[in-house]
Amino acid sequence: MTLSRRTLIQSVGIGLAGASLASRSLAKTSGESEALFVTNRNQPEPAPKGYDRLPLPWYQATTQRLKDRLKPQGIDAIILQRDTNAVYFSGCFRGSGERTTWVMFPTTEKDTAYWFSPGIDRDLITSWWCTENEYYFCYPHAEGGFPNKGQVTTGPAVDLFDWMLKGLQKHSLEGKRIGIDIDLSPAQLAAAEKRLPGAEFVNINEHCMHMQIRKTPEEIALCQRAYRYFDKIHAFSRDFMLEHGTNTTDFAIGEALRMYGINLLMEDIKHDGRPHNAVGLLLTSEYVRAGIATSYPHPNQFFHANVERGQSVYINTDIKIGGCGGEGYRNYLIAPWTDHQDKLWEVVAETVEIMVEKTRPGAICHDVARAVHEHQVKRGMQNYIYHRPGHGTGQNFTGHQPPFLALGDETVIEEGMMFSVEPGLMDPSKGVGINPSDNLLVTGKGSVLMTRIPFSKEWSYLTV
Repeated sequence: MTLSRRTLIQSVGIGLAGASLASRSLAKTSGESEALFVTNRNQPEPAPKGYDRLPLPWYQATTQRLKDRLKPQGIDAIILQRDTNAVYFSGCFRGSGERTTWVMFPTTEKDTAYWFSPGIDRDLITSWWCTENEYYFCYPHAEGGFPNKGQVTTGPAVDLFDWMLKGLQKHSLEGKRIGIDIDLSPAQLAAAEKRLPGAEFVNINEHCMHMQIRKTPEEIALCQRAYRYFDKIHAFSRDFMLEHGTNTTDFAIGEALRMYGINLLMEDIKHDGRPHNAVGLLLTSEYVRAGIATSYPHPNQFFHANVERGQSVYINTDIKIGGCGGEGYRNYLIAPWTDHQDKLWEVVAETVEIMVEKTRPGAICHDVARAVHEHQVKRGMQNYIYHRPGHGTGQNFTGHQPPFLALGDETVIEEGMMFSVEPGLMDPSKGVGINPSDNLLVTGKGSVLMTRIPFSKEWSYLTV
């Protein structure tokens, strides 16, 4: 017997620990809230199933674009230490922590990548894009200490930056111009002069960021695919609240939507337990909250409150596929709502429209922020403004990234940029906050919201 979506939503709510099978079935069904989706936003075509991450040729081509960008500066080699840059340009999803990692791309060689890494990641690195990998055992590393090779040696910790420089010596970089994405300390510069006499190190992080904030068509398509899942997860959450009403908690809603969302993703994404597929996946639910906690933009308390009539509920999720995606939040008002709650919601909805209208190629970031804040103040909302209306959408390990839709950002907006849309208003004195979020893609002619979730009272005002 095929279970209805309503029955499946009930089963997920009854017992989360034993509801995985029901949630898998639920991922294949459609609910009432999906009928309210906005379908005329002229969004880009999402990446198809099977395109779960950017392919290796994309990373190699992107690294070549960085080389070409740096050619006028006479850069002979690129060294990336920041994880955000290493993942963006190499495509090897991993994080360093205290175990520092470097990847080096000689500008005169095509499609080569030389790694200097901890041993813990050697299999990840060598099974992806890797011409050669030199590794130290672990941090702190003792000279000659490689228990995996039968060499158990103790001693003072090796200076890993100097160790990496010794590895660079075989690449004949003495007297060359080397682009690196960090600022070197005086001690590091002294070590570099000793190992690579005459070499000049130039910080290229700004160039790396410049490329990351202007998304390529492939990144945009993957982001749009992620936002298709956002749509269904928010529809599920809305249906869940309508079904369970005040007999649930914000914690239970978050657990249910995450179970539903993960199963939804994994129905479509290739995963066999091996590296380099099903990578860069993210689906959060820990910031779903109800009641007074919605009125704090950066709360620090644990969320486990009952859904109650007359209060707000904040459904907060982030999704990434292959490192591409962003955030998608919606607020709900549970009847009966007050005139004050209603006005907060209306002003936020109005400023969302302002952001979509004003964010376009050639506009200045601070002008968009000014238009939002001026409208908020005109509507008497100044006491409830806590933050800028939007930030750049970062991929991989970053959520926030330049530029910012903020009063102090003079960046000229360009096609391919993405921004969060969160012109929120919070009133802790009355325990209500309205701070939805979407992802705004800058197109050749203007901008477009990447979800199909309405900013409408029909969607957001619930009677349970």
